[in-house]
Amino acid sequence: MKRFRCDCGSQVFFDSDHCVACGARLGFDPATRNMRTVSKGDDSVYCAADGERFRLCDNGEIYNVCNWLRPAAASHPLCFGCQFNRTVPNQSLPDNDRRWRVLEEGKKRLFFTLMQLQVPLVSGWEDPRYGLLFDFIEDGRSRDMFAESFATTGYLGGVITINTLEADDVARTQVRHQMNESYRTVLGHLRHESGHYFWSRLEPDAETRDAFGQTFGDDSRDYAGALQYHYNHGPVSNWRDHYISAYASVHPTEDWAECWGHYLHIYDALETAATQGLVYRAPAEMSMAERISVWMDISTTLNELNRSMGLGDAYPFSINRHVANKLEFVDRIIRLLQTRR
Repeated sequence: MKRFRCDCGSQVFFDSDHCVACGARLGFDPATRNMRTVSKGDDSVYCAADGERFRLCDNGEIYNVCNWLRPAAASHPLCFGCQFNRTVPNQSLPDNDRRWRVLEEGKKRLFFTLMQLQVPLVSGWEDPRYGLLFDFIEDGRSRDMFAESFATTGYLGGVITINTLEADDVARTQVRHQMNESYRTVLGHLRHESGHYFWSRLEPDAETRDAFGQTFGDDSRDYAGALQYHYNHGPVSNWRDHYISAYASVHPTEDWAECWGHYLHIYDALETAATQGLVYRAPAEMSMAERISVWMDISTTLNELNRSMGLGDAYPFSINRHVANKLEFVDRIIRLLQTRR
């Protein structure tokens, strides 16, 4: 994540819509990947200091769930990021405004990293064959009116589905304990599921598929059976020797998605550390081996800081040589995707 500032000089966050120091209106411009300080003009048009004209995303102006801008001349009422939505939480129901905002913030942070990596990112409305869409769906676990429904977080056919209950801290923590997980976040889900999407988007050739098999294993194995075995019996006893997480040991496709998600974790965190002066080079300037080495030092420091505050580890994972090799493969796929923009 880059370091953003208001025109008054105060540092602001990626999620900010106002500067707390001077009160100015802020919006994120996806075209330049910068935060813009804007003032309202005529006809709902907002102007930046350089004269560039914008409008607010309708999801921000009407529902207060988005801080992204769109060009004043754009015909679409939604910003670039919100154009990927297929289903959003019903805003007439209690708590859904808060849930949607959490989900949008996670999705927009995912998009920022993907845009920084310069991989193809296109809406499924624009490209039904290769594009991506999001469903944010409730079920009977969060709303009695949906008692007969069950929405599973996952990916299928160009659509990432996130159960809106993941946006509730208490509910998500309960599931994390039930699943015996050390880490569970909305952003983590989004990054993981995007890994499934980009592998399908790649349509890998025989050589790449063979390399995948050598790195992660045979992905033609029965997925449903492997998942059921994991839920019934738990992960293999030595999973820490070969996988980034217990869930990664379920099946090669989940191992891939977990490693893709951690690649994005590491890249974004190192980019943030570089812009804040904690490391001397941005991840784009490092090899994958260098990123892993620097990240292992930084994550240990983060964990110690969290423990000093009485909190859990920020990054409760260990990167062994097998995982490092898998992250190298993800980096190779990222570079391949960059050529297909």
